[in-house]
Amino acid sequence: MGHSMPSSTALRCINAQSLRPFKLARHGMGRSSAACRTLRMIPAAAATSLEFVKGKPEPSVPEVKLTRSRDGSSGVATFRFPSPSVFQEEADMSDITGLYMNDEEGTLTTVEVTAKFVNGKPDAIEAKYVMRSAIEWDRFMRFMERYAEEQGLGFTKG
Repeated sequence: MGHSMPSSTALRCINAQSLRPFKLARHGMGRSSAACRTLRMIPAAAATSLEFVKGKPEPSVPEVKLTRSRDGSSGVATFRFPSPSVFQEEADMSDITGLYMNDEEGTLTTVEVTAKFVNGKPDAIEAKYVMRSAIEWDRFMRFMERYAEEQGLGFTKG
């Protein structure tokens, strides 16, 4: 038998930069004036987002922990959002109907969302996304790769 993978891998998103990703666009005055051509930065439109309320992307960066069964047949992603923006807004807590993970392939959804309170004040939101097959695991990982790339984040194994 080959090497077995550990049953639990913890991944944490780390903010690698404060700027959003950019795409490059050429800007110039014609073929003969190559010296006048410059590259300017245009903010890229975010194609991925995390939302607690549909249509309102959550700007705070979560800590994400992943666990996966040894045979790869199931897994769980646990998101922890310390001080999410939904707590600062005048939104009704009943507006939070789940965690929606949107990307170019569609939306992954979980309704396993709980608020954590400290001294009676909201402190964090935790959400669990359960993956019941290798196909669901792969789909989730594609979302996370896109989200991390667009947000300027990296993964570290714990």
